[in-house]
Amino acid sequence: MTTTRASEGPGFAEMFTPKLWTVLREGYGAGHLRADAVAGLTVAIVALPLSMAIAIASGATPAQGLYTAIVGGFLVSLLGGSRFQIGGPAGAFIILVAATVAEHGMDGLILATFISGLMLAGVGFLRLGTFIKFIPFPVTVGFTAGIAVIIFASQIKQLFGLSLDDEPGALVAKLAALWNVRASITPAALGLSLATIAIILGIRKWRPKWPGMLIAIVVAAVASFVLGLPVETIGTRFGGIPSSLPFPALPEISLSRVVAVLPAAIAFTLLGSIESLLSAVVADGMTGRRHRSNCELVAQGVANVGSSVFGGFCVTGTIARTATNVRSGAHGPVAGMLHAVFLLMFMLIAAPVAAYIPLAALAGVLVVVAWNMIERPAIAVLVRSGWGEATVLAATFFLTIFRDLTEAIIVGVALGSVLFIQRMSRTTAIYRDIPLVGRDEADTARSRDAYDGKASADSEIVIYRITGALFFGAAASIGSVLDRIDDAHEALIVDFSAVPFLDSTGANMIEGLAHKARNRKVELWLTGTSRHIRRELLMHDLKKPLVHHATSVESALATLKRREARRRGETRHGA
Repeated sequence: MTTTRASEGPGFAEMFTPKLWTVLREGYGAGHLRADAVAGLTVAIVALPLSMAIAIASGATPAQGLYTAIVGGFLVSLLGGSRFQIGGPAGAFIILVAATVAEHGMDGLILATFISGLMLAGVGFLRLGTFIKFIPFPVTVGFTAGIAVIIFASQIKQLFGLSLDDEPGALVAKLAALWNVRASITPAALGLSLATIAIILGIRKWRPKWPGMLIAIVVAAVASFVLGLPVETIGTRFGGIPSSLPFPALPEISLSRVVAVLPAAIAFTLLGSIESLLSAVVADGMTGRRHRSNCELVAQGVANVGSSVFGGFCVTGTIARTATNVRSGAHGPVAGMLHAVFLLMFMLIAAPVAAYIPLAALAGVLVVVAWNMIERPAIAVLVRSGWGEATVLAATFFLTIFRDLTEAIIVGVALGSVLFIQRMSRTTAIYRDIPLVGRDEADTARSRDAYDGKASADSEIVIYRITGALFFGAAASIGSVLDRIDDAHEALIVDFSAVPFLDSTGANMIEGLAHKARNRKVELWLTGTSRHIRRELLMHDLKKPLVHHATSVESALATLKRREARRRGETRHGA
């Protein structure tokens, strides 16, 4: 008879099966296609201005934003592990992409995107998606809010129509440079920006189902053209957008170039993993479905490779567009694929119209996006939760703004981990118990909660019960208690029945205790150990004659009592 591990069962077999295949296998009819088409069109209307705005803010062209949304978005839905995920350029990547373009140029950005795609696919195939989701909540809230602040700062120049040829990347230097050219403000640009924001917010309040961003962009473009306003447009800055996709081509690859852009690729991979899985989790919460995290990461990797081949940049799951997809009644991944098709149709048919879109209006769109990114209720909850969460939140937020996003995430996770370890160590405790044989659980609880030290101070047998995980964070405090044994004791019993986990540090502490006990001629008994704990103890050579094992405290006491009775009988017989 053969046995199969759970990881090799049907769940494992379907780990990398795209949700598209699952949906088609369940049965896909005309009604489903109609629902997906409506949802796809709705999302495309939202994605159209966003893709161009994010690209421009990132230092790329609006056409590259559309390439990213079309190619990347199609591949994410085609191969992804979420039914409703919408892929494309994301606001969270603006600062990373802009920094990469500034340092390595557009070719460097495309190569970094290509390498990041390979890394993302590798992370998925290695089944590391589960670990990505262990990012603490204060970290995600902190870096998202920090990104929002940087996005807003990056749009001040376009919002006010300021004249600044060389805009610094660092926040403080950027604000100082913008302040120095405040006299160059363009009233028409400021008016268009404010009008765009007002239209978006007004439509959201009174007609929430209408595509507010697209309507605001159209109104701004018409006003700019009819009134002949002196503002920059996509046409004046970029010469418009092409009416077709470029011919696919691999980026230029060389060892020196790969080494140069590798840090950026790693940053893209880290942020892309977090953003895509967060977006998938949001979709799961809205629909009650469950995504396949590793399959999703593989799809994100393929999408980034595909985007770079067509001249685009970083692709990830986008929370706002994914939520729009769900609210629009999407049935499955076909909606995301159709959203990419509708964007392609826009390029083929209406590309010349995009030349009239004012950059100030796109800046207004991004200001609204940045405001929406700040999770104000979550920040308030975390601040009220205590100093630990507030510290992690603040550290991540300020490091994102003033240092680097990757550094902010690493430090935030490290602080969150230390906070968790500190709290976990508090849940681990040790109790000195009264050595009574045949005691029931109620007696045990009473003696543990209200222990009288005098009652067993003179006992030859000392019993300690450990509760909670015995790991490196708690080993020192537990060890200091156990070290108090002295030569007057005949035996020390340490009960592990309430210990769910023991790491190597805890086992090393028990090993040190065992050697001290042997030197003091005190017999050490370990009781109630699970299979995992016994394995860890045996790896540290904690076996007879160094220590004795028993299934329970009562069993160890009974053995000691029988041995004592036998010893006394032999003493009387010898006398």
